[in-house]
Amino acid sequence: MEDWIDYYDSTHTIYASRLHRDLHFQLIARDIIGYIPAPDAVVLDYACGEALSAALVAEACGKLILAEPAPGVRGRLIARFAPNLKIRVRSLDDLRKMPEASVDLVVMNSVAQYMTSPELDGALAVIRRLLRPGGRLVLGDVLRPEVGMARDVMSLLRFATANGFLKDALIGLVSTALSDYRQLRARIGLQRYDEAEMMAKLAAAGFSASRAPFNIGHNPWRMTFLAQRAI
Repeated sequence: MEDWIDYYDSTHTIYASRLHRDLHFQLIARDIIGYIPAPDAVVLDYACGEALSAALVAEACGKLILAEPAPGVRGRLIARFAPNLKIRVRSLDDLRKMPEASVDLVVMNSVAQYMTSPELDGALAVIRRLLRPGGRLVLGDVLRPEVGMARDVMSLLRFATANGFLKDALIGLVSTALSDYRQLRARIGLQRYDEAEMMAKLAAAGFSASRAPFNIGHNPWRMTFLAQRAI
């Protein structure tokens, strides 16, 4: 995961334009809000990235914890959300020091693909410890083995066409093809799971789980899982 952390801590070309970036985070925030169980809930966004629309999520819950491994991104989160008393920024190491059973909802979106299988197991153990009995983990944007990059491209182009940044998306795809992202993806790859594999991994980590009918975000060919801490 360290190579990917370094990549996302750099100046990268993963978003085709500012509009693409902003719409991406707005859509993620909207989907997360749909899973918040109560207005006073404590929500943890695990490996949250830039989380530009986190203020919208914070409005819908009691407390929002943004946990981010990349130090540069974490510094920007602290600066951006310092005035918001409902948002706290933490490192992943900080989560190990938090009280047990102190969180109602954990969201881990578009993260599992960047972890090795043992790294994901470790993260799930931390998350299970933090969740209250009956608390929920939303594990989103999980890549499937049979779905390749072409579907990711199609999903992006559909999203771009619907939201008015198709030209930028086409230019962005060329930039990404020539970027460190493509080289890194070719060198170390992305972790993929079929539905049965992920269900078994969640069960082994102490969760009862099911696949959600819709994925978080704009890519319908990826999977989201809803998991509750088994008592």
